[in-house]
Amino acid sequence: MNFTLPLKLKEVAELIKAEYFGDDNILITGINEIHKVSKGDLTFVDHPKYYKKALCSEATTIIINKKITPPEGKSLLFSNDPFRDYNYLVSRFSRFERCGQFISPTAEIGEGTVIQPGAFIGNHVTIGRNCLIHSNVSIYNNTIIGNKVIIHAGTVIGSDAFYYKRRADGYDKLLSCGNVIINDKVEIGANCTIDRGVSGDTIIGEGTKLDNLIQIGHDTVIGKNCLFAAQVGIAGVVVIEDNVILWGQVGVSKDLKIGKGAVVLAQSGVGKTLEGGKVYFGSPVIEARDKMKEIVYLRKLPELFNKK
Repeated sequence: MNFTLPLKLKEVAELIKAEYFGDDNILITGINEIHKVSKGDLTFVDHPKYYKKALCSEATTIIINKKITPPEGKSLLFSNDPFRDYNYLVSRFSRFERCGQFISPTAEIGEGTVIQPGAFIGNHVTIGRNCLIHSNVSIYNNTIIGNKVIIHAGTVIGSDAFYYKRRADGYDKLLSCGNVIINDKVEIGANCTIDRGVSGDTIIGEGTKLDNLIQIGHDTVIGKNCLFAAQVGIAGVVVIEDNVILWGQVGVSKDLKIGKGAVVLAQSGVGKTLEGGKVYFGSPVIEARDKMKEIVYLRKLPELFNKK
């Protein structure tokens, strides 16, 4: 998320009441969680496992719970609870905006687009030309939709990321301030859910087709002309390149990549990055031909054990 106007390091330190290391006048242009940072951004880290990743990232400023000397070019904000302070900044600069009617007066809807009765179009939503939005679709604030997009009944676009920190008394939610972008000629089936980015964009590429009952997690980027069958579930921060096919009930774990032209057969579990141009099967997935051989060998085990 970019700020409307850049903030100085000293100003941010005053907002969260934190000590800091760096030039008072260093400019912070936005706030992003660690997977989506770029130069000028502020991010946070609260676990030693991720200190190196945060400190070596593109982020200019890091909220951290340990007093250390930063790498050259970085500024630090010292906090006893970086998660809390990051959430405070999100809530201050990305407030929820209530909408009192089915189609917000701030929404921009292109020529030839049809909105069926009962659909909800939130504040500052942009929808292109010649789209069809069926009944009971919910499109949350700030979503961007291209031209010739079809969205079937019951789908929800832009719901919050599933991202929590475990505390002694329960779970603390990381507030979402990201967005969803759906490009031209996408079709989304009934009762799908597409989460907005925690701080960046969840993107569906041009020409991609989603069947019914599909979940797309926060900050996931899907390429062009992909095809996902029913009940596919994709976690957050996944990159799926062009022309990928995921058949029914495929599950994809977080923070990985599926390469261009890969095909994953039904009911497979993807827990690691996959090379493009291959067919995969199983849980955890391996190349389909190897999995089929494995199944044949397993069927022969009783015969082998029964030999005298």
